Amino acid sequence: VQLQASGGGLVQAGGSLRLSCAASGRTSDTYTIGWFRQAPGKERRFVASISWGGGSTYSADSVKGRFTMSRDNAKNTVYLQMNSLKPEDTAVYYCAADPRTGRYTSSQAWAYWGQGTLVTVSS
Repeated sequence: VQLQASGGGLVQAGGSLRLSCAASGRTSDTYTIGWFRQAPGKERRFVASISWGGGSTYSADSVKGRFTMSRDNAKNTVYLQMNSLKPEDTAVYYCAADPRTGRYTSSQAWAYWGQGTLVTVSS
């Protein structure tokens, strides 16, 4: 499966952005989709994930209550709604997919990756 992330940009602190992750290829298979982010000089870190059916989501403590994942399987697209953004949310955001179900927070556990989209939050 191929993943295409989009929606990044520059936003002021307190603002909102919605990232999209469009899947193509073997989209008939079921995948858990996750978002990770990587700030300059930092390791890639888990943000959130959503199950194939969309009924189960899991978020890092740092974004709980601010970021929400949803998916539209008819469009093969997953969304990350980011509200109340903070300067520390600045990073390149990556979407990832894996055919297993479960909560995998290590980037090494994910099979497929899209290119990143840059989110910059100004103070």
